[in-house]
Amino acid sequence: MYTDNSTETCHNLRWTWLVNIDHFHTHLFEYLDFIQKELIRSFKKARGIMQTELLGILFEQLTLSEAASQVVEAGRHTQKGLVVTPNVDHVVMLQDDAEMRKIYQGALFRYADGMPLVWLSRLVTTTPLPERVTGADLITSVCEKAAECGLNIYFLGGNPGVAEKAAKKLQNLFNGLKIVGTYCPPFGFEKNAIETDRIIADINARNVDILFIGVGAPKQEKWAAAHLDRLKVGPILCVGAAFDFAAGIIKRAPIAIQKSGFEWVWRLACEPTRLWRRYLIRDSRFISLALNEMLIALKKRFYVKR
Repeated sequence: MYTDNSTETCHNLRWTWLVNIDHFHTHLFEYLDFIQKELIRSFKKARGIMQTELLGILFEQLTLSEAASQVVEAGRHTQKGLVVTPNVDHVVMLQDDAEMRKIYQGALFRYADGMPLVWLSRLVTTTPLPERVTGADLITSVCEKAAECGLNIYFLGGNPGVAEKAAKKLQNLFNGLKIVGTYCPPFGFEKNAIETDRIIADINARNVDILFIGVGAPKQEKWAAAHLDRLKVGPILCVGAAFDFAAGIIKRAPIAIQKSGFEWVWRLACEPTRLWRRYLIRDSRFISLALNEMLIALKKRFYVKR
């Protein structure tokens, strides 16, 4: 009887020890991951590279002009990676799309496209975002600075003829701008291996420094991420409908409305059939996400004061 109890006690102790070791490893890895992130942030801060964490995304703390310079500098040094401009719709999308969330976390640069994100950063962080950086604004600013450096640019996306029209307008605006190729991929191209091979071969043959892809989220991000290793380019900017804006196909809201944070109302009025579900139903989820972010920030401040 004594032997049985001793055996059971030893078994329980061994099991407890194994569980504790497992917990130790889990916490150790979490701690090491935390240390790694802090070291990266400290390194970036020391080099003047500031970021703002918001809703689980690290945004570059830059103005539009600074962001464009950052992209062009990456193009000059063939620094490859995705450049994304998360907006309210994207933030909502990331909550249920783990693949998209991983892509955004691993992106080269992340710029906040939307005044609600800028406003939220002012409420919940000590390093608020200076302004919004939209894909529609970024394409113009990057092209202007790229023309000065003689960089090669490629436009992939848009409806038939849109990318070409956008390229011509931008080249008329910026003397010396080199847009070495444009292509409108057919519907479903992302699932067609032959078409994908053809697109990649065309891009790689043109010595592209900066690639713009505008086929809508999450398609553009997922396609670019899946073929990142094969593309011989610098930064890849995922810009959604930016070609339509640059070409003048879709008219942007007046500057006053853009700065007010209600450009989405303008777009909804211009394209109600396509956008009503996104803005009025899906994106309403952002309200709860923002409130939760504010609650977390309040708790942090309360514990710091204590």
